[in-house]
Amino acid sequence: MNKDIIVGLLIPLLGTTLGAALVYIVKENLSERVSKIFTGFAGGVMVAASFWSLLVPSIEMSQSAITVFPAAFGFLLGIGFLLCLDTFIPHMHIDKSEEGFQSKLSSTTKMVLAVTLHNIPEGMAVGVIFAGFIAESAAISMLGAFALAIGIAIQNFPEGAIVSMMLITEGVNKHKAFLYGFLSGLVEPIAAFMTILFASFVTNVLSYFLSFAAGAMIYVVVEELVPDMAKGKHSNLGTIAFALGFVTMMILDVTLG
Repeated sequence: MNKDIIVGLLIPLLGTTLGAALVYIVKENLSERVSKIFTGFAGGVMVAASFWSLLVPSIEMSQSAITVFPAAFGFLLGIGFLLCLDTFIPHMHIDKSEEGFQSKLSSTTKMVLAVTLHNIPEGMAVGVIFAGFIAESAAISMLGAFALAIGIAIQNFPEGAIVSMMLITEGVNKHKAFLYGFLSGLVEPIAAFMTILFASFVTNVLSYFLSFAAGAMIYVVVEELVPDMAKGKHSNLGTIAFALGFVTMMILDVTLG
């Protein structure tokens, strides 16, 4: 694995780390408005990345007689996989409002576990897009793979900030809050690396891997981000931020891909 690919796998972790580092700068908890904007923007980036960076290449590199079948099957499989994780692994759903957060959070461990679950499909997405490049797929370029990694890093910044700031409200000191935020993002390069290792042995089904990662990411958006973005006050800010996030990721992917 060359140096460029290693850097690409670590870029999303940088976004989470920088976001978590806000605990050293911001003295108060993030306002509801800022949380809505962060959540909406992250959701927009993930939806655009799922389509432009994952589903479209999945269809383009399909070796099936029905070219859309791998994309459709893998997408539904990714949804089902995250649904099973959500059902059988005990964790809390992240509620971005302070009141909901305080009422649902039972422990710091559950909080970190919830965010870690969110980051698994993102790491898989980055890993599978780089695996496609390694396999020399015509549908995936190095710049396209980096576009996805950068897009995930952008949406990881607000996520890291939200998580670390929420932990501060629970009485966790700044150093531990930053550490927990960093560790929640560390699963992404690990998941990406494991995906590359696995995908390298089954290059003929990379189209399924791409759409699987897309389905997993869309599940996170629909199950977690959109409900948090839309409920309560200032939901319009979340919607506007969602649109901006989508357009940002689309421009990154089309321009670099």
